[in-house]
Amino acid sequence: MSTATLEGLLSYLYGTLSPSNMQWVGERLIAYAQSERDEQLRPYTTKEIDDMLDEAEAAFEAGDYQTNDEVFHPNREAVTV
Repeated sequence: MSTATLEGLLSYLYGTLSPSNMQWVGERLIAYAQSERDEQLRPYTTKEIDDMLDEAEAAFEAGDYQTNDEVFHPNREAVTV
């Protein structure tokens, strides 16, 4: 979102919210931003890693994968040997 858009939103909120409502909104925005940041920084547990590996191995066994050429050259025609 652009700075101008955010400034416009901020001006609108200044003009429409009471000081207590501004504080209420601000506290919730801060709490939400912190929880989002904390979730992004949270390390995976061993169980989560094991589950992801199990899913990947099952997909590979089922043939659900892309070759190196398909990943790095998606527009190239597949070459059969």
